[in-house]
Amino acid sequence: MTTLAVIGAGVMGETLIAGLLRAGWASSDIIASDRHAARLTEIEARHGIRTAETAEAAGQADTVMLVVKPQDLGEVLPQIASTLRPDALVVSLCAGITTATIEAALPGGTPVVRVMPNTPAQVDEGMAAVSAGTTAEARHLEHATALLSAVGKVVVVPEKYQDAVTAISGSGPAYLYFVVEAMIDAGVMLGLPRDTATTLVVQTMYGSAKLLSESGLHPTVLKERVTSPGGTTAAALRELESHKVKAAFITAMEAARDRSRSLAKS
Repeated sequence: MTTLAVIGAGVMGETLIAGLLRAGWASSDIIASDRHAARLTEIEARHGIRTAETAEAAGQADTVMLVVKPQDLGEVLPQIASTLRPDALVVSLCAGITTATIEAALPGGTPVVRVMPNTPAQVDEGMAAVSAGTTAEARHLEHATALLSAVGKVVVVPEKYQDAVTAISGSGPAYLYFVVEAMIDAGVMLGLPRDTATTLVVQTMYGSAKLLSESGLHPTVLKERVTSPGGTTAAALRELESHKVKAAFITAMEAARDRSRSLAKS
């Protein structure tokens, strides 16, 4: 077990802290920092971990996890660079920011691993993709994978895929919530009470995802099993196709990918 500094104690930062504690980490091995002192007081009281200023926290840790907004990274990197241990690993969860950008602001040879998580990590069902920077070794990827495994599943991908990962799983929960919202609203329009429509839609979404995961079947196969010739599902799917819903999803994810790329450039 190493000492971990979580720089940025927002929702995702706290999610990781709580997940690691559930996974068996000692509270004394985790240090948190945040620009808001009140937030640190809250985190310390809730989880019993140590808190410190950013530079101090980084200087005490073997692994430094950056969980700040991408636009705040330029302010944070100089602070940790001045105190970073020579053998420390830096793990970045900053969307769109390349390992090369982070490496350039840190002492030469600092291993950096880039991570794209998502919000279902809050219920230990996250999906994270990790990528190695130029000096990160297999052991660094393994350590980052172990950290993120505390709150869900992890895949290792080349960094060139990270913008696509951001568009698919990073932003993906919002797309699904959008669909759920639309289905609930449709239920209300069709005469159902909103609470009933919500229960029907949420359980349908949850059960369908579980069936897809556990059956190992292609979604097309499962879709066809619900779709009887000339039936209600076929009528609904015909409308979705006529409104080019699939094309709209693809276009939306391309937009998310492009925005991820632009974040890196800015």
